[in-house]
Amino acid sequence: MLELSSSGSVRGVSSNGHPYRDPRSTAVHPVSLGNRQQWVDSRFAPVFCTSVDNMRRFAGTAPTSPEFETKKYPPVGRSAEGEGCEARRSQRPTVPAALICRTLWQGWLRRPNHKANSVAELSNGEIIMPSLTALPSLTVLAPAALAALMIVSAPASGDAVTVWNAHAGEAAMKACIAPLDDPFHESRMYAMMHIAIHDALNAIDRRFQPYAFDKRVEPGASPEAAVAAAARDVMVPLLGQLPRELPFITQACIDASLASVEGAYTAALEALPDSPAKAQGIAVGQAAAAAIIARRATDGAVGPFLNSRCPQDTSPGKYQCTPGSPFVAFEVWGKVIPFALQDSTQFRPGPPYAVTDKAYTADYNEVKSLGGDGITTPSGRTADQTEIAYFWWESSPLKWSRIARTVSANSGFNQWQNARLFALLNMALADGYVAMSATKNHYSYWRPVTAIRAGETDGNPDTVGDPAWTPLRPTPANQDYASGHAIEGGVGAEVLQQVFGTDAVSFQDCGVKLPAASACGDPSPLLRSYTSFSQAATENAYSRILIGFHFRKSIEEGTQYGRKIGERTVTNYLQPVL
Repeated sequence: MLELSSSGSVRGVSSNGHPYRDPRSTAVHPVSLGNRQQWVDSRFAPVFCTSVDNMRRFAGTAPTSPEFETKKYPPVGRSAEGEGCEARRSQRPTVPAALICRTLWQGWLRRPNHKANSVAELSNGEIIMPSLTALPSLTVLAPAALAALMIVSAPASGDAVTVWNAHAGEAAMKACIAPLDDPFHESRMYAMMHIAIHDALNAIDRRFQPYAFDKRVEPGASPEAAVAAAARDVMVPLLGQLPRELPFITQACIDASLASVEGAYTAALEALPDSPAKAQGIAVGQAAAAAIIARRATDGAVGPFLNSRCPQDTSPGKYQCTPGSPFVAFEVWGKVIPFALQDSTQFRPGPPYAVTDKAYTADYNEVKSLGGDGITTPSGRTADQTEIAYFWWESSPLKWSRIARTVSANSGFNQWQNARLFALLNMALADGYVAMSATKNHYSYWRPVTAIRAGETDGNPDTVGDPAWTPLRPTPANQDYASGHAIEGGVGAEVLQQVFGTDAVSFQDCGVKLPAASACGDPSPLLRSYTSFSQAATENAYSRILIGFHFRKSIEEGTQYGRKIGERTVTNYLQPVL
């Protein structure tokens, strides 16, 4: 396993147990390989890059390839091509072998004498690696658990892919579908836009398998022009088609969002010199956008999206329209064709608790005590718990895309890798909403606000009702089980963990719906810190208890549901071309 010593050098062992020896130190540091499961848990397997040729081979690939367990290239001296990289991969496709090779290659290019034949030598069965301090362009992410993950910092402004991800978030906010009201159309738009961006870039230079646009163009097309055209030509028609049936979507909202996209597109093209490359880039971006729009034209994302016929079954445990919402929202979304799932029932969890179960009673009492508004209903929430409730109270595609931008900024990912990251993330998030709607329709389980107000007549002698119980925020107009927010958190954590090759990434984020002067966009926004994607997903799910929306069973099953969706997406789509 690779580690960083206190001096910044790499140390570890090769696959045959030989220790690494850092050329800057005479010390040898043997580390036990352990068993197979330890490789999975560590999220890191040894990667030995012993030639410049082989680092170049991996420079444009991503670290997730499930087709093979172990892929070997002969050591230096045993191959006419001089290849010498062995990437031993764990059972889960999350090992960042290619990232390490690419990082070493990028670092080597920045050295004065980058034409040398290798950055590592094979001697007496030992692999001698350069120390990190010898590669000045490399930085290491905190915390210490990430010491072995070498990262090249990206420009603070981000590349065209991440910039357009941010533009899409702006457009969704201006369209009034974000940050709260319609994550369904929002997630579909993000997914389609990022698929078009991914496919356009891979038509210019095929590094990953395409999704909808499987073409290749002549070399020389501008990637930046392609990204801008793909993004614009997906968002403009989809924003124009947003359903006016939904009361919060007005023509003024749509006009503002379209102006935002067109302004960003004009600025992006004006920054590029007029040339055949620019024209070619625009053409391939437009073609990729047209391909995904055509593919999704009959995907079932059609209304009506509000069902005013509230359920009439008032049996304990059965969903009833929630206070203030005399309709059920987005029931029909369960019929939308997924991007990556086989269908909307794949991975569906088992049923929620019966209202007479002791586990249900515990969940009931938890949300009742913590989820009240603190005004009509007393609440046992701490100040920090209230902050958590509001921090995560926003569209999941908006928040997890922002988290992905933050993390990718320190990853050294190029545009192709970021295109794949954001396409996978948003495909899986979109499928999360499809699966959520279908599962909620299937079980039709009541929300806490309904359950607690009917607690005296639910047939459970251990639940004490409160007819006036009021959650911290008004309950969304759909069923409890399984929590969509928790599903989305599981998706986000799993996709990011798989793509970056580790769960232990530290990051900070802001909240759109925090109080004035502390929200995203304010001069001094409140930031919450996390040391892993899993920690963030767990807190995200817990926030739905604290805000009074869900029972614990719903959030725990939802998170695991989302992880399965995320894992399937990364494992089966947009795979590297090796």
